[in-house]
Amino acid sequence: MDHGNMYSSFSNNNNNNAEEEEVSQTFQTSFVQVQDILDQNRLLITQINHNQESKVPDNLNRNVGLIRELNNNIRRVVDLYADLSTNYTTRSSGDTSSSQGDLAATTTTTTTYKSDGKTSQKRVRSR
Repeated sequence: MDHGNMYSSFSNNNNNNAEEEEVSQTFQTSFVQVQDILDQNRLLITQINHNQESKVPDNLNRNVGLIRELNNNIRRVVDLYADLSTNYTTRSSGDTSSSQGDLAATTTTTTTYKSDGKTSQKRVRSR
């Protein structure tokens, strides 16, 4: 019996289990973040609908900010799902060299204010 191969296999199994646990933890964390954002969106939509139905000018003005917040939340959900997709693709393609740092891609949003008072946003994904 070759004990060297037996121990090597055991060590590889432990590494795979640790890696699977790390990936599982990352997915779980991302899904919890997505669910939290979606719960917040549900509350925002309820408030927006209430304000719209009230037809009170101040409430209608508040909707502008609430809708912006809703749109930003939707962008965050899209980014989280994109990161999960990239992560899954990387892992399933056999690239196991990724570290936890690679799993948590970040998206930076830069807001530019134009002379007409409007804003534009540019999103940059980095690893």
